[in-house]
Amino acid sequence: MLKCSSLPVHVAFIMDGNRRWAQAQGIPKMFGHRKGVERLKDVLNMAIEAGVRYVTFFMFSTENWQRTKEEVSYLMDLFREALHNAVQEQHEKGVCVRAIGDMRKFPEDIQKLSVEAEEKTRNNTTLHVQFALNYGSRAEILQAVQAVAQDAREGKIDPESLTEENFAARLFTAGIPDPDLLIRTSGELRLSNFLLWQLAYAEFVFVDKHWPAFSREDFQQALDIYACRQRRHGR
Repeated sequence: MLKCSSLPVHVAFIMDGNRRWAQAQGIPKMFGHRKGVERLKDVLNMAIEAGVRYVTFFMFSTENWQRTKEEVSYLMDLFREALHNAVQEQHEKGVCVRAIGDMRKFPEDIQKLSVEAEEKTRNNTTLHVQFALNYGSRAEILQAVQAVAQDAREGKIDPESLTEENFAARLFTAGIPDPDLLIRTSGELRLSNFLLWQLAYAEFVFVDKHWPAFSREDFQQALDIYACRQRRHGR
């Protein structure tokens, strides 16, 4: 059982290094993505054991469409497979599943499976899981700004009365508490256009290991690092 004296309510993950892990193993990079999905399932179990309430995974960014057609197609197949096979397993564990991002660019069958997964698990409370798909934080913020501008144009809102809470309610993450802890693997030290608004006061932990090699010990160490930090939120 994982234990931590001060536990984050919400942990966000940038799962970096699938392809580099595969290259280091001398296997095709596509297998790195499959191993990464397996690791994600393990981390879900770790989060449940630790008592974390929310986790968000950066699965597919708005920039990832620029990868080769072969790789994008493989990733789409992985998403289909996960939505077909893993949702029932997570549902039985009490996991609530939600996609955040602009899903309109995904194939229709994946959109349908995603909606079905959300509806099936909507009332689960053991763990709330967000999968960021076709997600880019700048696009998310821009979309929220456009919505505010439209409402102001129609007289539905006074711009001067707009609050942070009002604005956050227009983001993809509406209704989800902001992350307390961000974990990024593979040694990269950047946010890569992920949850820029929501991570304003999060603690960051960067792990040198590639995502497929991320272990229970690494997760526990990140939780311990979080527990030792003083979070003053500017006070």
